[in-house]
Amino acid sequence: MTVYDETTDGLLASWLPFRALTGAEPGALPLYCLPHAGGAASAFRSWQRELPGVAVQPVQLPGRESRHREQPYLRMEPLVSDLADAVLADVELSAAGHRYALYGHSLGGLVAFELTREVRRRGGPLPVHLFVSGADAPHVTYERGRPVRDMTRPQVVALLRKLGGTPEWLLADPGALEMILPAVQADFTVKETYRYTDEPPLAVPISAMPSGADPRVAPAKVAAWRDQTAGAFALHPFEGGHFAVFEQAPRTRGIVAEALRPWV
Repeated sequence: MTVYDETTDGLLASWLPFRALTGAEPGALPLYCLPHAGGAASAFRSWQRELPGVAVQPVQLPGRESRHREQPYLRMEPLVSDLADAVLADVELSAAGHRYALYGHSLGGLVAFELTREVRRRGGPLPVHLFVSGADAPHVTYERGRPVRDMTRPQVVALLRKLGGTPEWLLADPGALEMILPAVQADFTVKETYRYTDEPPLAVPISAMPSGADPRVAPAKVAAWRDQTAGAFALHPFEGGHFAVFEQAPRTRGIVAEALRPWV
């Protein structure tokens, strides 16, 4: 379990470092955005002020950027339990009337899904929409191969280079690698030790975004997200690799804006 200030302000400042910088009007719908393995809140920073009526809230996990001194999580259960504390606290303070949405990319998609189920178990308000990209549906077979946590540094660097999304200058800098690799390997450990448990489908619409040339996530396994909702399901295929939704950010934000239109 991560360590943070016991006050609500400290809790929210830790998990939502750009909370006061959304540029959104009062009452805007919060959209909590969860990054990929090893990713940080800054991955979604440029989305702020780009979605009218939506307050984009990038989530910061321990072990990176403003939380680089904290130990990253190694298991899904404590991660989503602590994250639920923060999200529900922020939703309670929001002027949006307990309405919010979730977006997760890659590992973040799986975390967003399990966060929604944790909120449901607590009897809290469910998100009005769940967006996932670059993520297998949680109930399909995950092609694990060799665990990333057991890889050597050159092997992890090769994997990151294959996936794209990590600047080459960073991969070539030994000092920078020292800072980012612990979070990368911890996040992959969260994914590799995850075990799906069967629960009823969510009463939450889901939009899923696969990429045709993603080296680790097959589009068919992204389409299987439809089994996880009792509500509407939409599939939005992208051309490109694992980070196509960021490389084509205007289109991605357009998909999000259209789905959230009834709520903003």
